[in-house]
This record gives sequence, structure tokens and C-alpha cells, in this order.
Amino acid sequence: MKNIKLSVSIFFVAAVLLTFYRCSPTSGADPGYAPMQAQSLPVITVAETTAATYKEFSASLEGSQEIEIRPQVEGYLDKIYVDEGAYVKKGQSLFHINDRPFVEQLNYAEASLAVAKANLVNAEINVNKLTPLVQNNIVSDVRLQAARAAYDATAASVAQGESMVQSARINLGYTLIKAPVDGYIGRLPHKRGSLVGLSTPEALTVISEIKEVYAYFSLSENDFLQFKEEFEGHTIEEKIKKMPPVELVLPDGSLYPQKGKVQLVAGQFDNSTGTISFRAVFPNAESLLRSGNTGKVRIPKSRNNTILIPQEATFEIQDKIFVFAVGDSNKVASKPIIVAGKTTGYYFVESGVHSGDKIVYAGTGNLQNGMAIGCSWDLSPRNEL
Repeated sequence: MKNIKLSVSIFFVAAVLLTFYRCSPTSGADPGYAPMQAQSLPVITVAETTAATYKEFSASLEGSQEIEIRPQVEGYLDKIYVDEGAYVKKGQSLFHINDRPFVEQLNYAEASLAVAKANLVNAEINVNKLTPLVQNNIVSDVRLQAARAAYDATAASVAQGESMVQSARINLGYTLIKAPVDGYIGRLPHKRGSLVGLSTPEALTVISEIKEVYAYFSLSENDFLQFKEEFEGHTIEEKIKKMPPVELVLPDGSLYPQKGKVQLVAGQFDNSTGTISFRAVFPNAESLLRSGNTGKVRIPKSRNNTILIPQEATFEIQDKIFVFAVGDSNKVASKPIIVAGKTTGYYFVESGVHSGDKIVYAGTGNLQNGMAIGCSWDLSPRNEL
């Protein structure tokens, strides 16, 4: 018997799902006569119903974006503008690295660029001076060519200087670190005065964007095969689109109020675990869910024309599940049943009993095959379900 943890929501397809009886002396017998061997036991009639069941899979939650904030330049961390757990907006200042070395680098680059531009002006003057002299054959053409080469080299120096200035400005800009997205600040492992840089192992922090939250869960090979059979479609993508909205069970057992949708399946099985990963996305406008949370993803499944039996009406012998069926003359006989699934207090029966069969609801501990319980039927419906 496959052990599947399921939850159930039951819908009646008839006026009475389980008809409840109270046993009394055999109908037609003398009211003053009660056989000693007859027991007064409750009896129910099983019936087919429609039920929505759920398979649950353990899940880990992550924000739709988990962005590590790392320094792009090396220096001492001299300002921290946020605290752990704070909500920040895109573009908000987070950290500041001491910028004095980078200010000096920018000043040096700008001074070098100014020198290169002055040299370029001088080279241009020299070319302009030699050009008419060469045209009038006063000086050799070689001197003009050399002047032009010097001009080109100086122009390249100017371009190089402009690039150095731009690079210095970029590095100076990196000393002020801003939030790339809206989200919540994670842990701050580095304090003021820490030396940070590209080689620092730990990120300055992690920003979690949690307007939507991803719930990652895994299916075994058997579950994956059942998934492919259960939903319509020629491809996995088509089958995922046919899946109904899923639910999220929180660690305290409560149900997250918003439903989610399965969006993605991994391309292959993990050889180490024998599972394949799925991802469901849940809206999180109120920020009730956070990265690092855990839970269980519920995938609903509709069961039509299924037979539901209270677990109280069953008993086990050598790992097999039985019920006592009530037959002719109110005699009982044990019958094995095959269980397709279960929920709290109930079994979904695949075979062994049929709609309309009568079974003993409680008090089966002292019953034996062939024992008569002598019932007259009270057709009042049960309201427990």
C-alpha cells in the first residue's frame, strides 16, 4: 500500500454520503426478546462521492530576486546607512567606502588629461607652421610628416587621458553603494572600518525582493510519472499550464491566504537525490513570506466517484486493512480493502467494498466472522462529515 499524505475537502454528490444506522434486535422479533449474542453496533452504508485531495511536498522559499551586494573597489568601509532587516528602495544609499584615494586618482587623471590637451595644441601649431613651408619647398617634407606623427601621438594621449578620467570617476562612484532593487536587507557581516574589496569572501549584504516569492520543491521519479499522467498536454510546459493553483502550508500548519502557480520545472533529475525540482510562485504584497522560510506546497487533485471510509471502521491484520461487512440476516464478515490514499480520519478505498455496502462503523474489536448483530435500520443521516 502506497503511503501518501493527503488532505481532503469533501463534497456530497448525493443527499447522504454515509447513512448511519443504530443496531437493535432483529426486525420482526418479539420486542420482549433480545438474543444475548446480538450486539448493538452502529452501521454505515458507503457511497461514492467527489473529493478534492492534495499531495504535499516540502518546500523552501526564496525571494524572486536574491541579490548579493559586493564592493567594486577596495577600501575601508566608513559609513553604513541601513540596518539589518530594513526595507530599502531602488537607488537608496547602503554603504560608503572611504573615497579619498579615489578622489586623488581622479585629480591625477584630470591633470594628466590637461597636460595631454596642451601638448595636442602645441603639436597642432607645429603642423600648421610646417605645412606652408613644405608647400613652398623651404623645408623637407620629412619634418612635416614627423610633426603630424607627433600630433597623432598627442591626440592618442588625450584619448587615453579622457579614458583614465572616466575610469577614475567610475571608481569614485563605486565608493557609494546603492540598492539595485526594492527589497529587504539581510545580515551585515562587515562593520565600519572593515577593509572590503573584490576579493572579500562575504558579500556586504543580500537584498531580497519579495513582492513575489518562489517555493522550490522536488518530486520523486514516481511522483513525476504520476504528474505526467494526471495533467493533459504533449510537453511538460503544456502540462504545467494545465495544473490548478497550488497552496502553501506554513510551518505552523496554517494555510497561506494567497494561492500560487507552478511556473518552472528543472530540465533533469538530480542524480544524487533522484528527484526533479519544481518552482511555484506566490504573490506576497503584504510581505508575510520571507526568504529562508520553509513550508509545504499542496498540489490539488480531484477524485471522482471515490469511496470514503472512516478509519474508525477499519482494523489491521498483518499490514492489511479490513472492514466488517454486514450481509444477510445481519451477519458480519471481514473484508480486506485496498487503500488509494488517506486523510485525517478517512481512507480512500480503491477496491474491496462498493457503493451500497453496509459496514460496521465502530466496536469491531469483539466481532467474529459469521456473528449476527441483529439490526433494524434507522435512516437518519450522519452530520459528522
